[in-house]
Amino acid sequence: MIRKRKGLKKPVFKAIKKTIQVMLIGLIVLAFLISARYLYVLNRQIKEVNQWRSVVARETANYQIEPYTDIVLAIILTESKGNHIDLMQSSESKYGETNQIGTSEESIESGVKHLAEMIHSSEENHTDIWTAVQAYNFGQNYIPYVKSHGGFNYVELAEEYSKDILAPTLGNKDQIRYRYLNPRAVWYNGGYLYQDGGNFFYAEIVQYHLKWMKVLNK
Repeated sequence: MIRKRKGLKKPVFKAIKKTIQVMLIGLIVLAFLISARYLYVLNRQIKEVNQWRSVVARETANYQIEPYTDIVLAIILTESKGNHIDLMQSSESKYGETNQIGTSEESIESGVKHLAEMIHSSEENHTDIWTAVQAYNFGQNYIPYVKSHGGFNYVELAEEYSKDILAPTLGNKDQIRYRYLNPRAVWYNGGYLYQDGGNFFYAEIVQYHLKWMKVLNK
């Protein structure tokens, strides 16, 4: 007759439970450290961007979009983190090609002018402000497209425009995608954008940065 060994399972269970607890604590600590590092870097980038607030305020007043000064700063955070001569990546909208902007002041003036055109067109078409922000990335033709689809920008509509309109117009007729490892993109579709199709997450990312700027500027 074989006797069962009593008390064997309980210590094993306790060991497994303790191991899981240690792993969970380790994951929590790691997540905290990553989050703290992210907020530290983001706060430093926001401080870089805020150095240009007076220049941005001057240009938004000049182009009659003063209420959107903070959105312009959020665009700078999105485009360059405040650490590039072409702060608003506005060379293409002004010159038709990249790396033609000579000073950060020129970048802001050109970028605000471009955004103002998008905002005024958006107002005329009765679309929301985030349509104008997305059009900063896509181009002005996106605005009547949104108007014909309800008047409000959202990521699914922006993806549709990117895939079906913008990318084919610029040569990508086969819906070729490339990796884009932004957290929002990874959550949405595994992290992809359409080649030559702009960034259909653009307005959401600017909106996200705007929220963090308001929090960290307090």
